[in-house]
Amino acid sequence: MQSIKQCAQRFISNKIFNSNNSNFLFCIQRSYYNRFDQIEKEKGHFIKYNDIVFPPQKPGEEKRPGYVCNVKKDIKYSPLKMWYIACFVRGMTVDEAIKQLSFLHKKGAAIVKETILEAQCMAAEHNIEFKSNLWVAESFATKGRPATGYRRHGRHLISEVRYNYCHYFVRLEEGKPPKQYYQSGPKSGEEMLKEWMEQMHSRKVIHSL
Repeated sequence: MQSIKQCAQRFISNKIFNSNNSNFLFCIQRSYYNRFDQIEKEKGHFIKYNDIVFPPQKPGEEKRPGYVCNVKKDIKYSPLKMWYIACFVRGMTVDEAIKQLSFLHKKGAAIVKETILEAQCMAAEHNIEFKSNLWVAESFATKGRPATGYRRHGRHLISEVRYNYCHYFVRLEEGKPPKQYYQSGPKSGEEMLKEWMEQMHSRKVIHSL
């Protein structure tokens, strides 16, 4: 005697994999194309930073460094693996990042290298004089929307399959990279005293004049 679970799995299997079930196939196609329509709407949010127009600078003001942003969406790659590669190139110059990624034999390294090269080519459109005078100011990966599928097994059994995707974002900035990207070096006594004095001056005394 078959159990309730086996009967339910057989019923679901016949509904999904039946070639005559055209309504179900139509629902799959409709949800598939709706998913890509939403992705196209969300794709240009990070790229819009390239369209920002800053006001002209005043005489004697420090020069504002130019930058260019690029993004690669829906990469068939694990976001956790891409995170390591994205952190690896932070704070490097463009030439050094491309050189290091060429020796990293991973799928994500090739994708990151291609994205950085595309951003380097886009730099000429944003009035950046030398495309080699750039460094990786921001590099991070986010989790994309996973796709769900079904795999058919023997004895009318099915299982769910998840296909993970990720998005990679990079921003190149004009100039030389800082000596220490993540944190500043040890402060001297004068710098620590100045910081302490600023904290004391910024205090707020409650119920004071």
